[in-house]
Amino acid sequence: MENIIYNELASRGYAVDVGVVTVDDRSEDKKVKRSNLEIDFIINKGMKRYYIQSALRMDDPDKKSQEQRPLLAVKDSFRKIVITKTRMEPWVNDQGVIHI
Repeated sequence: MENIIYNELASRGYAVDVGVVTVDDRSEDKKVKRSNLEIDFIINKGMKRYYIQSALRMDDPDKKSQEQRPLLAVKDSFRKIVITKTRMEPWVNDQGVIHI
């Protein structure tokens, strides 16, 4: 699925990159653990930028959280999108992430 998305974006003239965002998590004993999360695609064309996650399915809350977490860690106003194979109407969640 990622190959299909990449080929479509490249054919539309977008510059396509993979992104990494660093997040800090606090454990129960208050220690900070730093981890890197991958964003499947960061696409740019002119002044436009989009962050895209690709997920075959997002049936359970853990999977949904796993896919959205890197997008929500990016603190800018560019669009954040999750693309799934599951057929549904496009919608935007409370955090502003577009689901298609």
